[in-house]
Amino acid sequence: MERRVLIALVLSFLVLYVYQTYVVKPAPKQASTATQTVQTGADSAASSSPGSPLPPAGAGTAAVAPSSSAPAAATLVGETGERDIRVETQDVIAVFTNRGARLKSWRLKKYFDQQRQPQELIEQELAAQPLPFTLNSGDAQLDQTLNTALFAANDLPAAPITGPTNLRFEFRDSAGVHAVKEFQLTPASYILTFRSAIASGDRAINPAIAWGPAVGDIAEISRYTQAAEGLLFQNGGKVQRLAVKDVAKQSSYEGDFLYGGVDDNYFMTVALSPGVSKIMYQPVTISSPAGSKNPGRQLVSYSIESKHSGEGLKFFAGPKDFSVLSAIDPKVAEAINFGYFKVIVVPLLSSLKWIHGYVANYGWAIILLTVIINVVIFPLRHKSVVSMRKMQEIQPEVKAIQDRYAKMKATDPAKQKMNQELMALYKDRGVNPASGCVPILLTFPLIFAFYALLSTAIELRGAPFLLWIHDLSAHDPYYVTPVLMGASQLWQQWMMPATGVDPAQQKMMMFMPIMFTFMFLWAPAGLAIYWLVSNVWQIGQQYATNYMIGPAAVRHVRPAAERRVKRVGGGKTDAASTRESD
Repeated sequence: MERRVLIALVLSFLVLYVYQTYVVKPAPKQASTATQTVQTGADSAASSSPGSPLPPAGAGTAAVAPSSSAPAAATLVGETGERDIRVETQDVIAVFTNRGARLKSWRLKKYFDQQRQPQELIEQELAAQPLPFTLNSGDAQLDQTLNTALFAANDLPAAPITGPTNLRFEFRDSAGVHAVKEFQLTPASYILTFRSAIASGDRAINPAIAWGPAVGDIAEISRYTQAAEGLLFQNGGKVQRLAVKDVAKQSSYEGDFLYGGVDDNYFMTVALSPGVSKIMYQPVTISSPAGSKNPGRQLVSYSIESKHSGEGLKFFAGPKDFSVLSAIDPKVAEAINFGYFKVIVVPLLSSLKWIHGYVANYGWAIILLTVIINVVIFPLRHKSVVSMRKMQEIQPEVKAIQDRYAKMKATDPAKQKMNQELMALYKDRGVNPASGCVPILLTFPLIFAFYALLSTAIELRGAPFLLWIHDLSAHDPYYVTPVLMGASQLWQQWMMPATGVDPAQQKMMMFMPIMFTFMFLWAPAGLAIYWLVSNVWQIGQQYATNYMIGPAAVRHVRPAAERRVKRVGGGKTDAASTRESD
């Protein structure tokens, strides 16, 4: 029975692995920018409109010459040279450009990239793609003016801000174009509030706001991490996740949104509470250099057309930290894909962070939390082992009953007597055949919840453990922990009793540790550590349980032929009768 439970567990993890392999696409490595080519899901030559993705023309930081068909309008309010405005808060280093009054860089001070620099969330190597807060009015000539003009901007102090700070950009020309774009940042937040007032002559314009390709962070290639994808949450609904293939089928979504944007495994950028809006997505593929073995990168560009942009539209660009997102709105925290066992994952995350507060190392926190979890489920596992020990003791009798009916067809009414005899045997010996499985099955949600936690928690990103493990969210570079995990699982299989187990099942059970080892070679190191510690604990628990309940008292059943000979000999076997006659 225990082996069947373990087979079910392995098959469940196999389903998870297949899902990660064929459904969740990994975030590819960054390709060399010298030979990158960019392909978008829409024809870049098509004329722009508020309801369609922005074309790349005029989107980058380079100036684009105005159309030669009309004389250039004179600038009435603006600047003569391009410059950057740097704003630093407790959490973010933001850089704006006065060309188009757009966001050029958004770096997170508390999170680092592979070069140990503040994590950049805006893709820097795609000059043909729009920067955040590029505007799309549907008028190509107006858009070119708005996105390439040199706005006048107020100066800000170089020191980190200590209170809410407004950055105001303004542009006006002789053709009647007047644009004001304002950004508000607060000292301790990943939220940026944007307001705009755009007019062309006497006509007020409500353009779509483009963020551009997101999310710009680069992480290790892994089937256990989520690639960039669209993210939507309609008021009164639930989270909707849009993979690249979904965006290719449908690029535009309308509704009353609580938030919408793009996320990946650890970061996200979304518009908060845009209300009734239209959100447009566009896949962006960055091809690898010629001759490179690295796959191309997949990002998702998005823009939003909201009726409330003039009143102020908030954008969140930061980590998928449960505490940070919950402080905004509990529903925003649902952007973290904890899976079906969120109700268990959240307390586990709180426990992990609480333990980390004492040990100051997430590797040790994982080990201690693993031990605590195994202590909690110890009674269930002990009850399961005791129940399966009882089943092992009566296994010869069970097999004897099954052998007597082995030649009968399953449809034969007489075979129902076999089930009646088995149930009578279970009742006589006080054994419940399901009591060995149910306690183990009750532990599955906890195991899968911890798996989901270790695969998604941003707290583990870049967190070191010991020696060669410098990032618990990345795989073990020397594969020591997955190999030890496989060895410990093999030890577990060796400890299990093989009484009454089909030989084919025995071979499969001995093959599973090898399969698990290969499955975990590229798993996050934190996940491999958890599984290794859990295996070692279960080995110790198995020894302790065996010591407590003692060896199995297996009842041996004589073959039917021997019993018939005994009855013919008056209660004695032929061998016994021969000895007496001598």
